[in-house]
Formats: sequence, structure tokens, C-alpha cells
Amino acid sequence: MILKIISSKKEYQQYLNWVDEMFDKKIAPETPEGETLQVVLLLIRQYEDQNYPVPKPDPIDAIKSKMMDLGLKNKDLVGKVGSKGYVSAILNKRKPLTLELAKVFHHEFGIPADILLS
Repeated sequence: MILKIISSKKEYQQYLNWVDEMFDKKIAPETPEGETLQVVLLLIRQYEDQNYPVPKPDPIDAIKSKMMDLGLKNKDLVGKVGSKGYVSAILNKRKPLTLELAKVFHHEFGIPADILLS
């Protein structure tokens, strides 16, 4: 396989098919084919990043999702964020998510700052 930057859907599909074949053969990473496979995977990732960008989630939706994952309710945020009404207003997008609150959610829930600040 001659490696080059992927510039079309056809090439992209060819690279994906080749990767499938290599996975089926269970190529070891430390072999020459394994190293080629790693490079091809990087080329595929680059093409996907350019042509199929994944939008960042809404910050409030990310907070709500994390709360659901942790089994938290609005009342569990009262001491950290503010009153029950203020928490509700933030989670219902009636009040803005301030930088100070973004810091709290980043530290408490581990939500990446770039998502909270988007």
C-alpha cells in the first residue's frame, strides 16, 4: 500500500477496507505491517476530523448528562452553586453559565473546560 493523504471518499473507503483486512489478520503492532497500519489509522483520523467534525455538546446538556450519570438531582447542587431556584434557572437556560460556575462544574464533575466554555 502506498500511503498518502486521503482526499476523497473513495480513498477513505479503500483505507477502511484495508484496515479491516489487517484487523482480520491480527497484525502485531511492532511489525512493519503493524506500523503501516498505525500510520493509516492516523490518516483516516485526519480525514474524519476534517470531513466529519463532531460538534461539541451544549454545556448545560453536558452538565445534565453528568448529573444523570452520577445520580444527582438539582437539589444536590444547592450548596455548591446557589439556591434551588438559581440551580433550576441555570439548568433550564434562563440564567447564563458564568465562568465561576464553569469552574465549579469542571472541578466537581470533571467536565472539560472547553465544553463548558463553548
